[in-house]
Order: sequence, then C-alpha cells, then structure tokens
Amino acid sequence: MTTAAVLGVDVGGSGIKAAPVDVRTGKLLADRQRIETPQPSLPEAVADVVAELVGGFGWEGPVGVAFPAVIRRGVVLTAANIDRAWIGTDIDALLAARLGRPVATLNDADAAGLAEVRFGAGRGRDGVVLMVTLGTGIGTALFVDGHLVPNTELGHIEMGGHDAETRAAASVRTRKNLSWDKWGRRVNAYLQRLEALLWPDLVIIGGGVSRRFDRFADAIRLQAEVVPAALGNEAGIVGAALVQAGLVDPGEPGR
Repeated sequence: MTTAAVLGVDVGGSGIKAAPVDVRTGKLLADRQRIETPQPSLPEAVADVVAELVGGFGWEGPVGVAFPAVIRRGVVLTAANIDRAWIGTDIDALLAARLGRPVATLNDADAAGLAEVRFGAGRGRDGVVLMVTLGTGIGTALFVDGHLVPNTELGHIEMGGHDAETRAAASVRTRKNLSWDKWGRRVNAYLQRLEALLWPDLVIIGGGVSRRFDRFADAIRLQAEVVPAALGNEAGIVGAALVQAGLVDPGEPGR
C-alpha cells in the first residue's frame, strides 16, 4: 500500500456520496459530501458527478467506487437501480478516463460488507455472515469465514410473486408511507427466506435505515443474530476505499 488515504465513492440510486478514508482505521478524514444521482442516470452523467465530488475535495490520490450493479472484471452486468445504459459498460475504463487515474470499482453491497467485516459488526466473525443493505433497493454481501462471495443479488429473490426489493426496500416504506412495524414485518419475511436458504450465523443490516434499527428490530425474528451496521451509511465509501488500497479481497479473480 502506497498511501493511507483513499477517496471512497458510493453511487446509489438516489444519491452519490464520497469522502476520503483513512484505510488503516476505516475513519472518514473529512465530512461526507453528497450529490443527487442524475436522472436519467446515464454513464457519462454519473461519471460527471463522481468527477465533481473528487474535484470538490481537491483530491489527487487514488479513488475507489462502490456501484449498484453486478460488476465482473470492471464491466457492469446489471442495472436494477441505475439506468440500463450501464449494462455492458466498462466502468473502470470510463471512470479512469474521466478522472485521469486508475479507479477500482465493485458492487456497492459488497463494498459495505467488506468494510463491516474489517472494521464493523462483522469483525472477527467466522462462519456465514450476511450483509443486507436496505435503501433504494436491497443489496446483499455474503461471507464465509471472512471470504466474500462476490455479486450475490439476493435482493431479487421472489417474495409472494414479487421481486423482494419491491416489497422490502427502505424506499418502499417511504413511498407507501408504511409504519416501521409494518415495514419491519416485510423485512422479516424477506430475511426469513434468506435464512431458509443460507442459514447465516450473523445478519448485518446496512443502509441509511441501520441508524433507525431500533424502530423495526422487534419485528425481526430469526435464528441468526441480527445487528445494525456499525459503520452505518458510510460502509460503502469505506469498503470502496479499502479495495482500491488492496487491503481487502473483493472475491473476484483478477481484481
């Protein structure tokens, strides 16, 4: 590792966030900055926002980017919560050209999970650890004895004839004005489906709602231990920075 500071960027369906990270500690070195995700969220438009955030910090060093899609060897393969024009885009090449430096990219939930396993609620935990990020959609990151299984898109399993994230994402609670308890029961039903398939030892709830975990925790009834993310909504930024610094294994050969 050549530097202890890396700028982490977390691209979401509704907002793009960034901050410099001390990758030795997982702490942000400056206040997180956020710009709304452009609509439509076309590749060039998103790249411009990422460049604006990088420039806003006056950042000249390395950059890691968490992105809401399956990414294999730098190429975007899915687009559930981002414009479909991204499918087939070499995001590594696009952002590297726009920023004028190498960029490391990975799935946003994987980034959040890597940060939690290194610095947060999953630190020192063996066995099967499942990170579930509840936001515009639902992201998942799966670990076995600390090793990431990359690009698990378990937010899209079937639930009552529907894509799970259309029933239990945090955005659904807001859009449908659901009470915390009613929405929590939907989240519980979703998590029970995952538990029946994966039998995790620990489930970490991430995304912005992790700081409100107490509002829906009573509705969650699993055999596994369920805890909120220790890094909250900053986990994706931290995880992206860690991957760029080469301090965590993103689970994909050649990355």
